[in-house]
Order: sequence, then C-alpha cells, then structure tokens
Amino acid sequence: MSEPSPSLFKRILNRIAPKAPDFYKLLNEQVAGVLAGVEFLVEFMETNAPSVAEKVLQQEHKSDDIKMRNLQTLHEAFSTPIDREDIYRAIVGLDEVVNYCKTTVKEMEVLGVPPGKHELDMAMRIREGTVALRDGYAKLQKAPDEVAQFCDVAHKSERFVEKTYRQALAELFQGTDFINMFKRREIYRHLSNTADRVALCANTLNDIAVKLG
Repeated sequence: MSEPSPSLFKRILNRIAPKAPDFYKLLNEQVAGVLAGVEFLVEFMETNAPSVAEKVLQQEHKSDDIKMRNLQTLHEAFSTPIDREDIYRAIVGLDEVVNYCKTTVKEMEVLGVPPGKHELDMAMRIREGTVALRDGYAKLQKAPDEVAQFCDVAHKSERFVEKTYRQALAELFQGTDFINMFKRREIYRHLSNTADRVALCANTLNDIAVKLG
C-alpha cells in the first residue's frame, strides 16, 4: 500500500488546524481605508465641495465593508497571531474613526455649517494621528518595539485637537449669534470625538505591540 501523498497530509492538516489568516495584512488594509476617509475630510474642510463630502461618505461605506470582512474572518479563524479581543478592538476602533468623519460631514450638511479655520485645523491634526496609526500598524508584525513612537504621535494629535477645540469654543461664545453657536459647537464636538477615537486606536495598537514585544 502506497503512502499518502504530501498534498493529502497537507489537506488533512489544514482541516484539523487551518492556517491563521494574515490579520496584520487585514488591519493594514483597514487603517489605509480609514486614512483615505480622513484625507477626504481634510479636503472637504479646505474646499467645502459637495463632491468631496460625497467621497467621505463613499469611503465610510468602503471602510464598513472592510470592517465586516475582518470581523467575519476573525469569527471564522481557528487561531490568530494576536489576541482575539485585541483584534476585535482594533477592527471596531478603526471603523469608529471613519464613522465620525462621515457624521461630521453629514451634520455640517444638515445644519448648513460651512468649514472654518478651526475645523480645518482639527481635521489636519486628526490626519496626523491617523497617519501615525498607519505607520504603527506597518511596523507591528516585524518591529513591534518601534510601534510606541507612532502611538505617541497619535496621542499628541489628539491633545492638539482638544486644545483647538477649547480655543474654538472660547471664540465662538463671545458672539451673540446663538443659533450659529450651537450649530458650530456640534461640529467641533464631532471632530473632538474623532480625535478621541484615534487616541483609543493608539491605545489598542500599543497594547498589541507590548504583548508581541
């Protein structure tokens, strides 16, 4: 009786213990999609163009598809190279960043609030933090000890946004146009929340890097 071929052994092994999905690649793809949404947000704050606002919304839909794919892959994975809970936190946290980009643009449209200097400043800082997340995830698999520096940049970007947020509110409430005050405060708040989510993503990324290091 002939020995089973290696390919047969491989097929049997794959059924018993399937190869773990490449979650490093999947998370890098997801953070790239989030950054694309943030880039469109900055462009919208620069131009106030409806066509760019639509790009933000379209990118949010694309990012949501990536999130659902990653969650399904996580659900079906036999094993993972990273703690399952951390992968879940990373997937959901990244998606919240681009969700807030969409919410900001939609609220500006509904309330009829055009972008101003403070909105652009905050969006640009959010972009800095998201770029840091992208660069940190790019280092995660092969150089986890280098990830912390990128997480620090993301946290600094969040602090800059909070500083701008407080300055913007102080200026806003010096006037007498109360309707505009409350409308624009909502936009400032959405941008502040976006920056908060970037910082939370940095926390998750750093937690993963520490465990891998």
